[in-house]
Amino acid sequence: MPLFKEWTINDHALAAIWKVEEPEEFFSANTGIESSIKNEKRRIEHLAGRYLLKHLVEDFPLLNIGKDEHDKPRVEDNEYYFSISHSWPYVAAVIDPHSEAGIDIQTWHHNIERIQNKFLSDAEQKLFHNDRLITLAWCAKEAAYKWNGKRGVDFIEHLPIEYFDNNPENYEMTIFFKLSELPQVIQLNGLIHSDFACSFVVDSQIWVIT
Repeated sequence: MPLFKEWTINDHALAAIWKVEEPEEFFSANTGIESSIKNEKRRIEHLAGRYLLKHLVEDFPLLNIGKDEHDKPRVEDNEYYFSISHSWPYVAAVIDPHSEAGIDIQTWHHNIERIQNKFLSDAEQKLFHNDRLITLAWCAKEAAYKWNGKRGVDFIEHLPIEYFDNNPENYEMTIFFKLSELPQVIQLNGLIHSDFACSFVVDSQIWVIT
């Protein structure tokens, strides 16, 4: 069973990372879902993400997952808040029964430094000064975007990273979120592995600036 990592973020939020090595039939049989996605790899990722939700919470209502007006995946009555991310062959998921959550995982790409100016300001590029840290910064902004769950976000203008603790034991970042009525600071955590970077946030790590 290629469970890479499983952990709790606070006293109620759960997260995990799975490395996909199983055939599609394994995930469809264990979720009861048949996906209509045409691309085989994306179809397996979709099923693996659902499987990981069920791994974290056995009675997770997989068949009740739908999308809200912003295309954010939700379950009926927000019985659980959750987020899923794929970057072949890894899948990451986080579940919080009480408040919004976001997670993002990204395997390494050789051209990340070349495109960093599309999502990092000049000041941020000084904080994240190599390809792995740049990838971690991308994951942090994606996780914050998924937590927010609304369209119309500019990663540089609306999600600036104001603080970064470059500690391999526990990467910590804060994003000054500029799309809420009251300015908010979002605290995120991250990890870097030889194959990927990952970052996550749950609502209990967010405070409002007044």
